[in-house]
Amino acid sequence: MLLDRKFLKFAVRKLWMRCSAQEAMLTNQEKAQCVLWYHDTRSSTTVQRHLTTFGRNPPDVKSIKTWYEKFKNTGSVADLPRSGRPRTSADRVEAVRQSFLRSPKKSVRRASRELQIPKSSLHDILHKLLLFRAYKVQIVQALLPNGSTCPYDSAVEMLSRIEDDDGYLRRIAFSDEATFFVNGVANRHNVRIWGSQPPGEVMECIRGSPKVNVWCSLLHDRIIGPFFFAEATITSAVYLDMLQLYAVPQLLQYHPDVLFQQDGAPPHWGLDVRACLDITFSGRWIGRDGPTVCPPHSTDITPLDFFLWDYVKDEVYRTRVPDPETLRQRITTVVESIPPVMLANVWTEIEYPLDVIRATKGAHVEVY
Repeated sequence: MLLDRKFLKFAVRKLWMRCSAQEAMLTNQEKAQCVLWYHDTRSSTTVQRHLTTFGRNPPDVKSIKTWYEKFKNTGSVADLPRSGRPRTSADRVEAVRQSFLRSPKKSVRRASRELQIPKSSLHDILHKLLLFRAYKVQIVQALLPNGSTCPYDSAVEMLSRIEDDDGYLRRIAFSDEATFFVNGVANRHNVRIWGSQPPGEVMECIRGSPKVNVWCSLLHDRIIGPFFFAEATITSAVYLDMLQLYAVPQLLQYHPDVLFQQDGAPPHWGLDVRACLDITFSGRWIGRDGPTVCPPHSTDITPLDFFLWDYVKDEVYRTRVPDPETLRQRITTVVESIPPVMLANVWTEIEYPLDVIRATKGAHVEVY
């Protein structure tokens, strides 16, 4: 059956207007022109010659005839819409949701077998429809029964003091040390924190990389420090020298009734250190075996741990650090540039981890 030429020209013109002109192979409008040439000449060779004239690589004879037959049957040379894979049913999505709510530790492989759903489909349901994410289990130090009440009792005591004295938190000087490596690792005691890097960038960890040990004390409106230890290892004697020659004079100048806080790290627990604190801050220091006991394993409740060290390492490691001197300069610049308003905002968060310890009877704060 011959096609009406007027209808054919109209259809070709319409395709030229609606189809895109840039594709890897022949565009739909070029295919439509081939159909028109083939209808006029009934010669695939002539169609190929026409395309060559316009600087295009000609299609094979089979393709030209296929386009012509498709146009006769559908009125278009464009591919028909594909039906695609069937959409996931609501019942299947709900079955997946219930399965993982009952057993959140279940593997995708096991769920695929139980629900008779391909793994690829199961991943799509979990990520795209249910918006589930796979979280890694945090490994924390066990709180033994005979010591589990200590964090709770300490938190209750501190919260009671805060509630009874509006100025209590504003007088606390939180303190801590951290070790920063030139290769980009900040080591806070036994916890390693890597600096932020753009996706795909690799940060090399070199054994024996040069490092600096730094101490800071945070108050509600200022930072004392950074103080850089000359020694590679911080012992009780080294720590005591820093307290007596650097920290104590500035803390007492800041407020005669300042409350000094330190964690339970071994250098802080030396007899000479505790004796110094008892004399200097009589009844006013917080820490291991101090007048106010700091909760054990409490590194997650001090502002240096949940704010300062993370903030400093992110800023310091934005670009590669070439040597220890540059590392010290960057740490100093970052610490000195922290505005009082930022510290004020941090101080509003201090009560939250204490509330968590009290509400959970001494559980790990970082889990919440």
